[in-house]
Amino acid sequence: MTTWERLRQFVLPLRCLLCGAAGADGIDLCADCAAELPRNRSCCLRCALPLATPAPLCGKCQRRTPPWDAAWAPFRYGWPLDRLESRYKFGADLAAGRVLSTLWRRELRPIEPPQLLLTVPLHLGRLRQRGYNQALELARPFARELDVPLHHDVLQRVRRTDAQTELDALGRRRNVRGAFALRAGIALPAHVAILDDVMTTGATLAECARVLRRAGVPRVDVWALARAPSPRG
Repeated sequence: MTTWERLRQFVLPLRCLLCGAAGADGIDLCADCAAELPRNRSCCLRCALPLATPAPLCGKCQRRTPPWDAAWAPFRYGWPLDRLESRYKFGADLAAGRVLSTLWRRELRPIEPPQLLLTVPLHLGRLRQRGYNQALELARPFARELDVPLHHDVLQRVRRTDAQTELDALGRRRNVRGAFALRAGIALPAHVAILDDVMTTGATLAECARVLRRAGVPRVDVWALARAPSPRG
């Protein structure tokens, strides 16, 4: 720990954002709450859907192959991670975002780093309302750590969409169809990863991946902090 970090923790001691106990391991989360975070270690290798036993392809991927090559989502979207995510995304709690970013970067990454990291963009109106793109802020530390370029304006949302949380799977796909485009005149590398905070049905990431595929990118991966379980499970 650097002198600055020791001084900061003396003046502002770490406190668990969930229960208020003393933070541990250099973050504002205690050891007990950290141990409760639901890891996604049994999942579909193609779409990261949580499963009872790991499988190369889940039933959904067998019926309809996703437009990406590999997915990485180290957590399941559930208690207590969902509380931290909600505070970060909808409550402007950037301290929760720092905790989530650190936890994510500490997880084992099973796929190779890309040559370019992109994030799911927000529509300008929603960005103004929220004040920040939650996916972009999670991606910045990754880009520095991996020494990978991160471009926030290559992938653009060209029309406003309804909130995905209020729609079913079919509605989500229809909602984001044609909602994204690439900035003109951009040369893309052979391996690109798209990062988002939560992957529910995968409709948004799939639409972004299709845009990159149409632009000729040979390999597209999707990264998400957390993957929602199947509503049937």
